[in-house]
Amino acid sequence: MNTIHTYKKTALIYNPRAGRILRSDGRLLRRTEEALRAAGHNVTLAPTTGPCTAGAIAREQIEEGADLIVVAGGDGTINETLAGMMGTRVPLGILPAGTANVLAMEMKVGRDPVRAAGQLREWSPRSVAVGELEQPGHDKRLFLLMAGIGLDAHVVYHVNAALKARTGKFAYWVAGWSLLGKQLAQFEVTVDGKRYGCSFALISKVRNYGGDFEIARQVTLLDDHFEVILLEGRTTFSFVPYFAGMALGKLAGMRGATVLRAREVKVSGSSDARVYVQVDGEYAGRLPADLRILTGAVELLVPEAYVQKAR
Repeated sequence: MNTIHTYKKTALIYNPRAGRILRSDGRLLRRTEEALRAAGHNVTLAPTTGPCTAGAIAREQIEEGADLIVVAGGDGTINETLAGMMGTRVPLGILPAGTANVLAMEMKVGRDPVRAAGQLREWSPRSVAVGELEQPGHDKRLFLLMAGIGLDAHVVYHVNAALKARTGKFAYWVAGWSLLGKQLAQFEVTVDGKRYGCSFALISKVRNYGGDFEIARQVTLLDDHFEVILLEGRTTFSFVPYFAGMALGKLAGMRGATVLRAREVKVSGSSDARVYVQVDGEYAGRLPADLRILTGAVELLVPEAYVQKAR
């Protein structure tokens, strides 16, 4: 039997421009709020007011007494919220309601925020590590899921925002197809003093990728390390076999693919190459970049079924 956790004040942070919330004309948000209240939460609604505001809102809600922060949105809103919760030990709960919900898919929460809201008090707070991205001239950025460098970050950079708002993940496929056959920038990844050349690097804390399939296969949210996937290739055509390997779960054994475990990763590229970086599905700048694990950085509400499977 699952333990029921009690909270005095639950702050529900949501992005009113998130795809599913926006398209439902507010009905989805109202049903989610009702489900939280029915489950015993004292809920305060806290909408974001623009890009990069969720972290400050979370911090303000905690200062005003919130002992649980719940995010109804996509991975980008969750990522923004994370920055405002570091060091507070207040748990973070997630409800899937945005364009991409990799974290929800990773924990097998599903796609229904109303159903998840009714189960939230049964999930246990777990101290989990987060990734930290450091780049010259930029503030450090945190990520709960993954950092992608090269090909996938190039797709994220070129996604049409208006199309994304209307069609969701289809916008990413459109951006990806526009790169078909093109040359890929090469860069260098250093792990444990050894250098590797590649055109795509995934530094991941989760197995799920984009909500559709798995790339990293031996890591969970409860681990204190990254799984690092490095893929070689001069053009996007080089990646066609890799997609087959991902689908079959055999990527690790393929020629041109390297799979590593790491707590620190250094990535550098030539000065004229436009090698982009994304964290949790959001554009995060260009190389060079250093990435590291911050152990036990945040309390995350995790379903017990996920905990059992991760052991």
